[in-house]
Formats: sequence, structure tokens, C-alpha cells
Amino acid sequence: MTETPPKKTLVLSRSLVGRKTLDMGQVRQSFSHGRSKTVAVEVKRKRVLSNALNPSIGNSAENEPFIVTAETIRPLGLTDQEWETRLRVVKEAIRDADELEERRNKERGQSPLLEKECQEDKACAIERETSVETTANDDGSVLAGETFPIQQPAPSLGKDKYRSDPVKEKEFGEEGGGGSSKGKKSPISTTKRSLRGESDQRRRLSVNTVLSGQEERLRSQASLWRARRKNRQQQTQNVEQTRQVRDVVIPEAISVQELANRMAVRGAEVIKVLMRLGMMTTINQVLDADTAELVVGEFGHNARRVSESDIELGLKREPDSLADLLPRPPVVTIMGHVDHGKTSLLDAIRRTDTAYHEAGGITQHIGAYQIKRQDGRKITFIDTPGHAAFTEMRARGANVTDIVVLVVAADDGIKEQTIEAIHHAKAASVPIIVAINKIDKPGANVDRVRQELLSHEIVVEAFGGDVLDVEVSAKSGQNLEKLTETILAQSEILDLKANPSRMVEGIIIESEVRQGLGPVATVLVQKGCLHRGDIFVAGSVFGRVRALLDDCGQKLDGADPGMPVEVIGFNAVPSPGDEFIVVADEARAREVAQFRERKQRELASALKARGSVEQMFAKISFDEKQQRLSVVIKADVQGSVEAICNSLAKLSNDEVGVHVLHSGVGGITESDIALARTSNAFVVGFNVRANPQAREVAQREGIELCYYSIIYDLINAMKARLSGILAPEQREKILGSAEIRQVFEAKKTGKIAGCMVIDGIMRRGTKVRLFRDNVIIHTGNLKSLRRIRDEVNEVAKGFECGMTFADYQDIREGDTIECFEVEEIARQFA
Repeated sequence: MTETPPKKTLVLSRSLVGRKTLDMGQVRQSFSHGRSKTVAVEVKRKRVLSNALNPSIGNSAENEPFIVTAETIRPLGLTDQEWETRLRVVKEAIRDADELEERRNKERGQSPLLEKECQEDKACAIERETSVETTANDDGSVLAGETFPIQQPAPSLGKDKYRSDPVKEKEFGEEGGGGSSKGKKSPISTTKRSLRGESDQRRRLSVNTVLSGQEERLRSQASLWRARRKNRQQQTQNVEQTRQVRDVVIPEAISVQELANRMAVRGAEVIKVLMRLGMMTTINQVLDADTAELVVGEFGHNARRVSESDIELGLKREPDSLADLLPRPPVVTIMGHVDHGKTSLLDAIRRTDTAYHEAGGITQHIGAYQIKRQDGRKITFIDTPGHAAFTEMRARGANVTDIVVLVVAADDGIKEQTIEAIHHAKAASVPIIVAINKIDKPGANVDRVRQELLSHEIVVEAFGGDVLDVEVSAKSGQNLEKLTETILAQSEILDLKANPSRMVEGIIIESEVRQGLGPVATVLVQKGCLHRGDIFVAGSVFGRVRALLDDCGQKLDGADPGMPVEVIGFNAVPSPGDEFIVVADEARAREVAQFRERKQRELASALKARGSVEQMFAKISFDEKQQRLSVVIKADVQGSVEAICNSLAKLSNDEVGVHVLHSGVGGITESDIALARTSNAFVVGFNVRANPQAREVAQREGIELCYYSIIYDLINAMKARLSGILAPEQREKILGSAEIRQVFEAKKTGKIAGCMVIDGIMRRGTKVRLFRDNVIIHTGNLKSLRRIRDEVNEVAKGFECGMTFADYQDIREGDTIECFEVEEIARQFA
């Protein structure tokens, strides 16, 4: 191996290539087998730094090398102001580069964990690069062979991996000394050159190292990163992880994924626990509450069982204390048979003419009113229909009332709906006051009414009982004041009180859809005071009170206990009989309403479940045998819809029935016509009419629209339609009989029976029966009837004739032939 030139220090460094103070050279290495290698080397001329570089450092007599620091590399000829300006520019460049890199990291979506690892790698690399080999030449430049601490990376290079520290740069600028700038590199370029990374410094070789073979192999950057990551993982595993104990809410049914989310664990971990418990499940499989509770216990959490019905807890408040109770008006329900004068009696008390405007002179809606006597006391009346179809209305009236006034006509006595009203009142455990009406009518017999009441365990005071009775006349107004006094006296005995300061509770009396107002319901306030703006829930509907109207249509600011009001603000039409409850906020009301609606759908689905296979085939067979009359029903109020549907459900037998496709409140719309068209049905409107668009579509599609205003007219019309689709009744009419005297053989016609007509007549084309020893052996048609040789239509008693039968030849002498015809008689649906 040769070396050129021989007497100069050689340093191999790529970062120093191109400097003017360097002399280029080559080193050739020779190996065995004739192999050689040429290495490029750089020769740096040695120079000694003068005192001018830094006044604080004197010349060394021995001309020994010294340590070069940040204070000794300040360029010569720069004033303090220029040096500070240069450092300020460097800091701004560093800050701009850092901001640019931060923006790029955000745009790339760099995770916080990756940023943390990069920062750690950056710190480790800076710590590794703590010195650079340098030597000083005679002109004061930095030479290889000496070291100085690295303070910061180059600030002006935004693409470099590492950045400088502005604080250290400030210290560097304040402490740097003066000196000549000729042949020197600025601190920025020196720092940049010194921070090329461990990989560059690892490959920086000197000639002595190359020649001596003492080159040390260092670890790669990737290897260092992997080692640090492994150390961090080991430290994380060594630290004991403490799980947070949670209160996990467990409903009646929950999926595996939802259970994992509530415990803040992975779904795979839950599946592993279930496998240990002997259950093979998937992530979407639904678990019962017991299994979910076991899984929660395996993870160390606290299980809290809840039920879906718990959502209704707290709707009804605790009972009121006696100190909060105040007197309230009594609620009185007028009940009795149809056309016994219930509405007329109430009109006489209220001084109105409601009965005059009712269709057919009968009450078909339940109504609620409140009257105020001259002494200031109030009474709330509920008027119920008397027709048999309105059984549910009467039951609701009896359940919400305090007192039942049983109206009985003096000239008619106890009837079917009167007995039903007595049963409703007894079931509700409310006192009864008997109002014997129409006492001024000819034929009135008050004592007969009292005696008929005895058969139903109603004993009036006149007969020594405890039931109050009043003889009244709605037409003349006789004893009406006495009736109201009796009601108030009974209410004082009951001591009716309520708390007006609590949240409102009430009941829906009736509901309808009113044009321009939407769903409207009559609500009887039982507890609390209802105001505008209150949020409520009623059954599966909810809403906010937008307006309150009394029985006369006047707007109210509030409704006290015992007062009936019309409430506007429902999101849908509520069902009569539903509880009306005011809640704190709309979210609570919506949650309860949705839960109840979901339960109603589940109940309807359960009722429609097919059950066993035998039940399914039995239902299919029954549906095939039964002919159904499909109908769409629309009515003015919800109570009428219920009454009509219940009445039509009773019009059914094994052969025919009524199928209600849809029922609702409001006018007939185009959607109702479309539903009727797809199901081949007709539309019934009870006290409602179709809009012009619906009428046009019905006329174009041929859909029948039927309007009714009296419920028994509707029921009679349905009975007539059912009678029309009933199969006619078939009856046999015996025409006559004949005896076979002789049997003849014929080639073309087969056997011919020579007969004598012994009773009635024998007619051609009718049906016949063949008897042998008084046993029927054949029933068929009479094919031919002849008298001598001529075809005749009929043969009378006492004459001989010849007969042939269709598809039957087994006839003998002595057999008897009976001739009959079948008559079809139209049937009536009872």
C-alpha cells in the first residue's frame, strides 16, 4: 500500500470535499490474490489560530491545539448588532420551518404516538452527535482533529430531520467572540455539516483507521429504533394495568357488540369469555340478561339489571298529603237506555239544545260539560250514548266518574242498556242516583220503575234502600234543581278533593281531528292544574299544550281538577281512555311514547303469529271457506271508530264476515281510496265526507263511497251486504214417485225402466233417487221420459211411462223411483 503525499495528516470525510483549504489525494490498498482498492483522501493544511479569533485566548507558546467552542467560531468583522441580527433571522427561519412541518404532519394525519416517537428519535440522535473531529489551520479555520460541542442543527434547512433550539442559539450569539471571517464557515453551515446524522459520522474514516484495520462497525439507525421500541413495549408490559370498574347497565336483551362497548373492551374478548362459558356466539348475537350479567362479572365490572318498562317509572307521583288537598267539583256521568232523555235532561240543566242538533235524535258521541250553579258551586257532567254499539264509551264514562245518574223513562221502564249501565256502575264501585224521567208523559208509572230496579239489586229510599231517586221531567224542567242538589249532597258525603299544585294527571274522554287545528282531545283533569305550554304524554302520543278550550269553545289559561277541557297540541290522535300525564321535558315524553308504541306493535305482531302448523292450516281452511266483506272506515271521532269496528266484528259467522282494512279519524282521503282499490273494498264515512280529489279518484276507479250519520243505519246496511254474499239455502221439493214394473233392454239406450206413477208426477230433467228395499242406492238425473213412443215433459199419477237414467244401468223390477227438484232460497244475515 502506498501513500501520497507522505508527510501530511489525512482525513477521509465527504462533508469537507470542495473546501479551498483541502488538497486531494488517493490511497491504494493492495490485498491478496492481486486485488486492490483506491480510497480518496483529503489533506488539510495545519494552521494555528491567532488571538484575534477571541481576545480572551492567548497564543500558546507550545502551539498546542485547543478546544473550539461556540464562543470561538464567531465570524471576524461582525459587530454585536450584526451578530444579533443574524441570530434573529436564524430563529425566525427555525420557527417558520417548525410551523411548516407541523402543518404537514396535520395534513398527513400523523398520529400523536408517531409524533412522540419522532421526537424521541430526534433527541437520541442529537445526544449521539456530541462532537466533530476538527483541527485549526494557521489562518484560524476549523480543522479536523479537535472537537467542540454541538449546540443546534442548521436553522435554514426546512427539509432536514432535526431543528435547532432557539434558546441555545441566543446563548450562542451572546457569548460568541470576534475574529477574522476569511476562510471560515458560518455557524449555520458548521452546524449543518456536523448534524448529518449518525450514519454519516459512522462512515467518517481517517487514514490511520483504514490502514490499521481498526474500523468499528456501529449499529444502524433502524436497529436503534427497533431496540428503543422493544424497550418501551417491555416497560409497558411490566407495568401492571389496572382496569376501571364500571357500572354496566344490562337490559332484558343485549348484543355482544353492545355489551363490549358498555364495558369498554373489544368484542373478541367478550366472545372468548363466552367460549369459556361454553357458548359459541358471534359479535351480533343477542344475549339474555342472565348471560350478560355473568360476562360482566367475569370482567370485574358491576352489573345493573334494568327492564324496558322501567322507563315508565316515576310518571305517576306519590300520593298527596292531606294538607295539600282542596275541594273539587264532582264528576257525574249520565247513563241509561237510548231515547230515555239523557241528553235532553242535560240540556235542560245546561239550558242548551244539543239534542236538537244530533243526527237521528240520538247521542253518538261522549261529551263532557261543566255547569256553575247560582251559589258558585260547579258540577262536571259526562254524557254517554245509549245505543248498544257504544258499550266502551259507557264503560269509560263509569270508570272516570264520581257519581252515576241512571236515567230511566217512566213510561218505558228498565231496558237492555239500562241493565248494562247498572253493571258498569257496580263494576266501577260508584254511587248511583236514579233519575226517573218523563213523569209528565201519559202512561208514566214511577212505581213500576222502582219495582223493576229491585230485580237488579237497586233499592231506592222509597223502598227502604240507600239509593237516591228523583222524579224529573226534562221537557218541563220539573225537579231539575232538586236533582243538582241531590248530586251535590252525594258529593259532600264522598268528600271529593284534589291537589292543584302537583303535576297534572287526567284521562282522555274523546279525540278527533279538527280542520285547521289537527288532533284535538277532550281531557278530564283529575289532579293538578293544566296550563298552556305544558308537555304531556297520553298513551303512545305526546305533545305540548298549544291551546285550551272549554265546552263552549272559549279559550282558557288553565284547567283546575275536575274540569273537562279540549286540548290542542297532540302529535297524533290519542285513544279515548288513555291516561294524560304532564312530564318535565319533551325528551322524556317522546321516550315514553315511543316505548309504548313499540310495545303496541309487538303485541299486534304476537296476536298475528301463526302458531303451530295445525293452527296455520286451520286458519287457511277457514279463510278459504269464509267470504269476507272488505271495508275502510273513517269517522269523525275516535269513539265512533271504536264503536263501529266492534259492531262490525260481531257481524261474522262461519260463512261470511267483515274485514276492516283500515279505520281512522278524519275525512276520506286519496290514500283511503288507493287502499280500497288494491283490496277490492268500499269506503264508509261516518259523519265525514271525502275531499274533492278523493271523490274524483273514487269515481274514476269505480270505488263505492258510503256515507252514514246514524250508527244503526250503518250496521243494517252491512247486514244487508252480508246477506247478499251468503250462499242461498237449498231445499228439496218432492214431485212424485213411480214403481218399476218391468226392465227392457235396448241396444242404443241400454236398460229402460217400465214404470207406473203411483204418486204425484214425474218430470223430465229433474233429479231422481232410486230406492231398493227402502234404501237409496242411486241419486242422479232423469235422462229420458216417454209415454208409449213419444218423449213427454211429465207423466201424471196412474199412467205408465218409460225412463232411462244418466250414467246408471243397475235397475231391477220392484225398485222405487222418487222424483224431486232443488229450490234455492235467499238467506238473511241475522
